[in-house]
Amino acid sequence: MTKARSAAPDEAAASTQHDTQSNPFALAIPEQSPFNADDLRGILRMMMTARRLDQKMLTLLKQGKSFFHIGGSGHEAAQIAAARAFVPGKDWFYPYYRDLSFMLAMGMGAEGIMTNFLARADDVNSGGRQMPQHYGMKSARVVSQSSPTGTQFLQAVGTAKGARLDGTDEVVYVSCGEGTTSQGDFHEALNWASRAKLPVIFCVQDNKYAISVHLSQQTGGSVYDMVGGYVNLDRIEVDGTNLFETHDAFARAVARARRGEGPTVIVTDVVRLLPHSSSDDQTKYRSKEELERDRQRDPINRLKDAMIGAGMLSEEEFTALEQIVLDEVNAATDIAEAKPLPEPSTAMHFLYSHEKLDLRYEQDLPVGTKTVIVDAINHALHEEMERNEHIIVYGQDVEDGKGGVFTATKGLSTRFGTNRCFNSPLAESSIVGTAVGLAVRGFKPVVEIQFGDYIWTAMMHIRNEVATMRYRSNNDFSAPVVMRVPVGGYIHGGLCHSQSIDGYFTHLPGIHIVYPSTAADAKALLKTACRMDDPVMFLEHKGMYRQAYAASLEPDPEFLLPFGKASVRREGSDVTIVTWGALVYKALEAARVLDKEGLSLEVIDLRTLVPLDMDTVLASVAKTSRVLIAHEDNLTGGFGGEVAARIAERGFDLLDAPVMRLGAKDCHIPYSWSLEGEILPQDKDIISAVRQLAAY
Repeated sequence: MTKARSAAPDEAAASTQHDTQSNPFALAIPEQSPFNADDLRGILRMMMTARRLDQKMLTLLKQGKSFFHIGGSGHEAAQIAAARAFVPGKDWFYPYYRDLSFMLAMGMGAEGIMTNFLARADDVNSGGRQMPQHYGMKSARVVSQSSPTGTQFLQAVGTAKGARLDGTDEVVYVSCGEGTTSQGDFHEALNWASRAKLPVIFCVQDNKYAISVHLSQQTGGSVYDMVGGYVNLDRIEVDGTNLFETHDAFARAVARARRGEGPTVIVTDVVRLLPHSSSDDQTKYRSKEELERDRQRDPINRLKDAMIGAGMLSEEEFTALEQIVLDEVNAATDIAEAKPLPEPSTAMHFLYSHEKLDLRYEQDLPVGTKTVIVDAINHALHEEMERNEHIIVYGQDVEDGKGGVFTATKGLSTRFGTNRCFNSPLAESSIVGTAVGLAVRGFKPVVEIQFGDYIWTAMMHIRNEVATMRYRSNNDFSAPVVMRVPVGGYIHGGLCHSQSIDGYFTHLPGIHIVYPSTAADAKALLKTACRMDDPVMFLEHKGMYRQAYAASLEPDPEFLLPFGKASVRREGSDVTIVTWGALVYKALEAARVLDKEGLSLEVIDLRTLVPLDMDTVLASVAKTSRVLIAHEDNLTGGFGGEVAARIAERGFDLLDAPVMRLGAKDCHIPYSWSLEGEILPQDKDIISAVRQLAAY
């Protein structure tokens, strides 16, 4: 790790006609400035445009023409200085909500900013789907950003990892305010990026306030001090209102990253000249004196005065420029206001890909050797990695010789190398977050969450990033990540190795949920997931990985199953059981027992929960007029409640008895086998429920 408190050229040696002694905030233009007079006039105009846009948006807010604003006033110099060190369209960018000036430097323009603010249909950021200042610009490789603070860091690391895998010299910019450095994702990203020497520039725009919370209540010392200690990580702290000092720091950091020497954290000391957002009043927690000190460091005035002192600008020219900028912003606003709002009929567009998959399903019956589920999954991964060089597999312990704690990834790193199958840090948020960053640049990450019980630290990424990327970017970006997740109980795993999680995730729009119960289905459905352009959560019951009753003849490499097609595991005429996962086999066993009593059960294995095959379910209910929905997840809030509701809505007239549900008791799953069996559904519970239904 190297460090520097200031990377600026020696301003004492700078040539300037301006007297810096009378004003402690006077800015000197360095002799070796990379910017000539025309460059500086363009930069000043861009800074003034950003400031005027902030003012115009606040005016429109008062007029009721939009409903939210978050400003970048005071950050202009730091953002433009940073942007000038990168190459839009080559490098990749993960800005945060204050990066208005940065986006102007990326080429968005005042009209684009106002179209975003007014949520018009042709807004390049999101087509009106996101709040203002949530930036995204595919042509410049600005990846769609969301509201959670901190999720962008790991995505940036994933994109930088992709640059390394692709053998390019691309560099990734990611920014935040100083408050966001309290997020764990920030430190996970620093850990991964520094260990792997990835080309990421972390820009921390430190205006001292996270809404109303001062830096002193966020951080033990400074952000600069806090990030010390990471191997291969450079760190620089600069005056972010000084265009030249800040640009020099970014230029050196980008050059270092392109040479493969690793990431840099640049802390830019900036001022926040507006409240946190239009919902905030900073006079409630900041004194007049403090606000005045910030105004004295206004980066626009500092650059203007330096240019006037150097003979590059006159007061008259500055006044004329103010009018030009005002007219430009007003004209851009008029154009944006005249544009149409999104059509209401498009509100559901791009939850999933609209592209039709060129996949052929169920071409032949499986005729291979009998295989257990975990081996079928392993074979699917081998075949799909051979077929698609962009598939990469990673997670905890996935490399050989371990090959995964359940051996699902056995042999992959040996066959395809550790660039395509590799161990991740022990951090689920890192696994899913970096997968998003890899996916947006064209990779197909197939990641393993070692146990579903520990997926929760990745929940922010799954819910607010993976599930929303296509929708929120208006189809400009997608995150077709496959998340393989071992789940389920009946293994004496106790509270944190037995959880069923499907009830949580079926609630999320934008992700397919797959839950196979046979080896053949597991292989075919995983291969389909690997070929889809949408995110998939692939749930694997670890208690069935090696069970002979779940084994089946292995399909060939081109055998695929469609999502949204249930399987009738057993035909019957008296009662329908709708189920999935481990309960499929308990239902089949119950059917064998009850068959001796003259009760004929039809067992439906859903196979995918999202999408859900209600046609097969309703066709069965039409035959039997009685239905039991059985699942391993908790009864309350379990997905069975959704299935039951849909049967009631669409098939009420088919029923001769109430829809019944069976699930785990609403309790944690204990370790002792005498207790575990009391909580999880058993064969006898299904038998009892079916008898009750039949007698109704």
